[in-house]
Amino acid sequence: MTSTVTTHEAFVHPALFYRTEQEYTRQTVSFLRGGLTRGEPLAVAVPGPNLELIKEGLGGDAEGVLFLDMAEAGRNPGRIIPKVLRGFADAHPGGRVRIIGEPIWAGRSAVEYPACVQHEALINAAFEGRAVTILCPYDEARLDAQVIADARITHPTLISGDGDESVSDTYDWPAVVDRYNQPLAPAPDAAVFPYGAEDLPAARQFALTHATRLGLTGERLMDVELAVAELTTNSVVHGGGRGALAVWAEQGQLVCEVRDAGRLTDPLAGRRPPRHGQLGGRGLMLVHYVADLVRLHTGDDGTTVRFYLGL
Repeated sequence: MTSTVTTHEAFVHPALFYRTEQEYTRQTVSFLRGGLTRGEPLAVAVPGPNLELIKEGLGGDAEGVLFLDMAEAGRNPGRIIPKVLRGFADAHPGGRVRIIGEPIWAGRSAVEYPACVQHEALINAAFEGRAVTILCPYDEARLDAQVIADARITHPTLISGDGDESVSDTYDWPAVVDRYNQPLAPAPDAAVFPYGAEDLPAARQFALTHATRLGLTGERLMDVELAVAELTTNSVVHGGGRGALAVWAEQGQLVCEVRDAGRLTDPLAGRRPPRHGQLGGRGLMLVHYVADLVRLHTGDDGTTVRFYLGL
C-alpha cells in the first residue's frame, strides 16, 4: 500500500478491509513505514492481539511508535476522539501525523456498536481540514455484513487486503450519525428519581445508593458520583431545569441514565477537548472518560444520556 499524501493536504480517513493476519500485518506495516519515510509521528491504537502483529511486523522500526491497546484506551468509543486521536494529533502540531485506529472488532457487543459506528462517522467532523491520516482496519472475515457496509459509508477511501485503493461511492458520514441516533428505552425495573435544581445532591446519593445495592464498589462509585453530578447539573443549566435519573443493572453492568428536555445540536459534544482557558463545556467529556460505554439520543423531545460501568 502506497500513499502520496503530503503535509499540506487535508484529513485522510481510509478503511482497510482484511481477511487474514498476513493481510493485516502487511498493509498496516506498509502504512506505518510510509509515515516513517516522511518523518511523520506515528501512533497505533488497536486491540491487543493485533497490536502484537504490528509490533512484530515492524521489528526495529517499532521504536518511536506510540502503541495503545484499543480494548483499554477505547473501551468507551466516545473517548477515542478526545483522548486517543486528538490527544496524539494535538501533541504533534507541526505537520502531518499518521494513526492506525481499530475501534470495531469482533468482540464488540450489539449494545456498543451504535456508539462505535457513530465514532467512526464523527472522526470526519473532528479532523476536517487537519493534516492527519487515520487508517481504520476492519476484519471482513469476522465482522457482520452491516458493519462492513457502514464502514464504506463512514470512510471516503477504501483499501483492500491486497492494497488496492478506491473511492467509496456510499460515503455519507452524517447519515450514519442520524441513523444510529436511536431512542433508548429504560429497563422496566429501573429505579427512577425525578429532580430539579434543589435535588442535585439527593440525585447523586440516589445513584450511589442503588449502585452499591447492585454491586458496584471501590473507585467506580466515585465515577458514578462524578458522572451523575455532571449530567444532572447539565439538565438544570441547559436541559430545561429538570430531569429524571434512572439506575439499573443489565448483563453485568451498572447502567445510569439521565433524561431531560434539552437538545444537543453539536454532534461532537463531549468529544471535543476544551480550548486552553475555556471555562465549562467539560461535563459530557468527563462522563466519556470515566464510563465503559456512553449511549446518547437527542431529538425534539429532549436528550437521553446513558452510561455503563462494569460490575
